[in-house]
Amino acid sequence: DYELCEEWEHLYPVPREDLINLHHEHLLHLLEMEHMEKALQLLQRIEDPGICLAISEQALDQRPNLAASHFLADYLTAHFYENLTTARRNEIQALYMGSEVLLTLPEHSRVNYFHLSSRPLLVLEQLLMNMKVDWVAVAVQTLHQLLAGQEVGFTVKDIDNLLSKYAEKALNFPFALKDKRS
Repeated sequence: DYELCEEWEHLYPVPREDLINLHHEHLLHLLEMEHMEKALQLLQRIEDPGICLAISEQALDQRPNLAASHFLADYLTAHFYENLTTARRNEIQALYMGSEVLLTLPEHSRVNYFHLSSRPLLVLEQLLMNMKVDWVAVAVQTLHQLLAGQEVGFTVKDIDNLLSKYAEKALNFPFALKDKRS
């Protein structure tokens, strides 16, 4: 049906809002079915960059699944970086990084952290609080690689401070040790 609508669009004038809705629904359908290559082809077929930007942002704001969010954040950053405000750019890059970190976790655990995907430092903190040390190590390594040369509202120093804070808490004993005297 979507393809038929696209053909119709080429034959008859279609209002801009209807075009945006059509492509938006088609994009979400492809992403839900995890057809990333077809989603990319759809975005490349759209001749008007304004429409392409609008549907990509709308789809991302609907918070589709993890793979779709990752795809859209990457696409927007790669193709519309200059068209985005600094705040929006940081938001999208943070979502990209957060989804990248979540993709390093075991698949069955990702759903527990998905709601934090746009806040990578909170994902890291949640992993620390849940004592997932092995996952934290991979997450920190991933974030260090992604932050190289990026500006997203937090830095490697923020990550190090978070790790130091929890390392300190791990060594804090809430009771005093008694001396054993003979």
